[in-house]
Amino acid sequence: MNVSAAPIDVAVSLMHEGRFVEAEEVMVRELRAVTVRHGHGSAAWASAQCDLGNILLNCDQPDRAIACYRAAIAVPAVDRKEHLTYRLNLGLALRMTGRLEDAEAELRRGAEGRQAFYGRDHAGYAFGLEPLADVLLQRGNVGQARDVIEEAVRNLWSNGHDQVASALALRAEVVHAGGTGEPLFAGLDQLPDGVVEAMASAVLLRQGLAEPAAHRAVIAVLATAVEVRLGPDHPVTLNVLTALANTGRDLGDPAGRVDAIRRVLASHDRQGRAEDALTAELGLALAYGDAGDRDGALRTYEAAHRRALRIDRPELTSLVLRNWGLALRDAGQTAEAERCLTDAVTHAQRGADFEILGRAGVALGIFLQHQERLAQARTALEQGLAALPDAHPDAIAGRSHLGAVLQGRTCGCGDVAGAVEEAFREFVVRRLPQDLLERFEARIVDGDFKIEVHLRREPTEEELQRLNGVVQSALAEFRHRVQDQG
Repeated sequence: MNVSAAPIDVAVSLMHEGRFVEAEEVMVRELRAVTVRHGHGSAAWASAQCDLGNILLNCDQPDRAIACYRAAIAVPAVDRKEHLTYRLNLGLALRMTGRLEDAEAELRRGAEGRQAFYGRDHAGYAFGLEPLADVLLQRGNVGQARDVIEEAVRNLWSNGHDQVASALALRAEVVHAGGTGEPLFAGLDQLPDGVVEAMASAVLLRQGLAEPAAHRAVIAVLATAVEVRLGPDHPVTLNVLTALANTGRDLGDPAGRVDAIRRVLASHDRQGRAEDALTAELGLALAYGDAGDRDGALRTYEAAHRRALRIDRPELTSLVLRNWGLALRDAGQTAEAERCLTDAVTHAQRGADFEILGRAGVALGIFLQHQERLAQARTALEQGLAALPDAHPDAIAGRSHLGAVLQGRTCGCGDVAGAVEEAFREFVVRRLPQDLLERFEARIVDGDFKIEVHLRREPTEEELQRLNGVVQSALAEFRHRVQDQG
């Protein structure tokens, strides 16, 4: 018997593929269907609003998610447990948008409701304490945050609940903020492996939530702790070292970044993980380059090329050659750079990865344009762009350079904003009903998009809702892809 997947499961799958517009459309249709079946303001309607809010929140649209959660909370509570979930989600979304005072108020209300519903010793109460402690920490109320997170840890530990790992991760951050000099991860040797692994993963997930310098300090302590506790080749240890390298890049610690990547590379080599070692080696070359060690970067790219040839996967060889070629170009070695970039396209054509092919083509095209070989540049750029999605950062760069080539110019580096605007317009217009639109304009003003929509006719209320939803969802998807691929 075939069983259709629930709409929320379909939407989550689409969301994980980066198809934000389609994910939202699935849940909007479900909300309409629930409204017809059960009525506006019903318990089922509130649940559907929450599901839509969850999708919007995870598609970088917290303001619209907040509206959904508020709508769900406004429905009289039939299922108290569900109602508490709606309020928790609202508090988390408010925290995400930086409305910390409002978030604290909602989370306090939710924690009180959880205590009344579950009782003080139930894990369901602790679920409301952890996000409250987080907001208190963000607001600078470190003492209150410490009291709340300690209660959450005690509760979850006594209940043997897996969520204790996340609470311990936040506790480490709170202890660090207190500046008392206490161990951030005391008693790690007494915890089961599974809890240690989950706690480390929870610490890494705090990126973007925690203050960056504090987050890196916690990760640095964690890296040493898990290496001792789990071993230098454990996957969790490698994940933590990778995160440490990334924060070293973001916060300007080139030496720490190089050291962390070298440790990861050595582990992959010890384990015979050739492709993972190649990825680490490419990261090491980039780290050397960012640190100003051009010779070290070029030597590392050469070693990565030898490694890629041994692996014998054309798309990986293409990626190495592209990156090596760009480094050679920056070093002024144009003949060697052209050879690498041309070979990158050749290898990519043998593979099955369209993104690798597109990136190689755009890189070669831009190089040829700067060498004033415009006809060849046009061919390479057009072929590269054909393989990339509109919102890919390499597609944006390629489009700006192609526009310059068509105008007979040897550089399009200065018109990236125009290329972004055009890519956004194309991305949106293809997803809107053509008989409704007369003209759609998107311009970047003060670092954000300014949208102008001109309609051919008077839209219905449903068309207006769809127009707004598509534009907002497309904007979120566009930004997400640019950030994710950058």
